[in-house]
Amino acid sequence: MTKFNGYLKKHTEALVKDVGIENACKLTGRSKATLGRYYSDSDEHADRFMPVDAVCALEAAASYPHVTSALAEMRGITMTYNDQRPNKEGGINADVIMLSQRFAMLMGEYNLSIEDGVISANEAKRLLRETLALQKVLIEMKLHLEDEHE
Repeated sequence: MTKFNGYLKKHTEALVKDVGIENACKLTGRSKATLGRYYSDSDEHADRFMPVDAVCALEAAASYPHVTSALAEMRGITMTYNDQRPNKEGGINADVIMLSQRFAMLMGEYNLSIEDGVISANEAKRLLRETLALQKVLIEMKLHLEDEHE
């Protein structure tokens, strides 16, 4: 197992959970057990990964392209994701406010997580969720800056 397998499997799990297991089964034509094997970290499933057609079907229904972004990150590639632009009217000022709020939420989550000196798996998931939310705000901000200076 390469060092990236666990990372990719965690993002595959996030994708399935984002869409919902029942919906994921319908969209991919695969069973719950098969989908579970794609993100299982047990040794017997270490070499099983979700096929690209299934990833495409799920990411089309998901709130975020979890697997695609994980693949990009593994290669050191930066992606721009723009599914919707909720701060379109507010522009850069609204983005700065949202950025401050999301960063404060991330730091609050970090403060709670590190209180006992150990970040548990659940705490890491919450930190990851906040980090992804912060990333989305930064992308919004980047797009607004590009729009204002075209």
